[in-house]
Amino acid sequence: MSVNTEIHPSAIVSKHADIGVGVQIGPFSVIEEGVQIGDHSIIKSHAVIYRGTTLGSGCHVHPQAVIGDTPQDLTFQESETYVKIGSHCVFRECVTVHRGTKEGSSTVVGDDCFIMACSHVAHNVKLGNQVVLANGALLGGYVEIGDQVFVAGVEGIHQFVRVGRLAMVGGGGGVSKDVPPFCTVHSVRLNEVSGLNSIGLKRAGLNPDERKEVKRAFDFLYNSSLNVTQAVEHIKEQCSGPFVEEFVQFIESSKRGICQRNRTSRVEC
Repeated sequence: MSVNTEIHPSAIVSKHADIGVGVQIGPFSVIEEGVQIGDHSIIKSHAVIYRGTTLGSGCHVHPQAVIGDTPQDLTFQESETYVKIGSHCVFRECVTVHRGTKEGSSTVVGDDCFIMACSHVAHNVKLGNQVVLANGALLGGYVEIGDQVFVAGVEGIHQFVRVGRLAMVGGGGGVSKDVPPFCTVHSVRLNEVSGLNSIGLKRAGLNPDERKEVKRAFDFLYNSSLNVTQAVEHIKEQCSGPFVEEFVQFIESSKRGICQRNRTSRVEC
């Protein structure tokens, strides 16, 4: 063990775990062999971290959280798979993060993510940086979440779905189609975009001209009579900038199709 670590006598920590400097491990926690825990991380009571898991520095794992357990996949064959977590992530009470399912694969969580109580991150999910999952958010296998996405509480996201950067997904509903970058999704609705995440775009530092171009692209896609293919062509011809390019690239690379908009709803963007 590294110097300046504090390990409660009741904790079970493998001598083959790699524990960084200044790590705190609380009572009745279990750290299996092969686990790597970065400097100054805090593992609170009754947390369990399974083999194949790597935590970056400054992470906080709260009571009853379980990280790196085997995936809930009937095809899983006890393969050597992993969970790779960045730095300064918080996992609140009863969070579950499962490792990859196919040999050599990983579930990946970026830096500065906040995973609130009772959320589930399934096998082979990829979370970007600064992602927030509110209480009870459920991510199916192979879901991809871009940087700075907020997923509200008790929201289910279907396996293989992608959520683009700076999107905001409302709670109490479900998403089984891709959510384009910068968009918001209705609460208690299925696959329905409600507008742009305008506040999120401002906070991310997009200037007024950049936000205007994203809004124009959004309007072509969701507030016109054009189908998706036609809208994308109009966006390419009439809108510009790196954020518009990101928006278009996401739509064109979608395999599940993208969320649509209920034009009868009057939600401000």
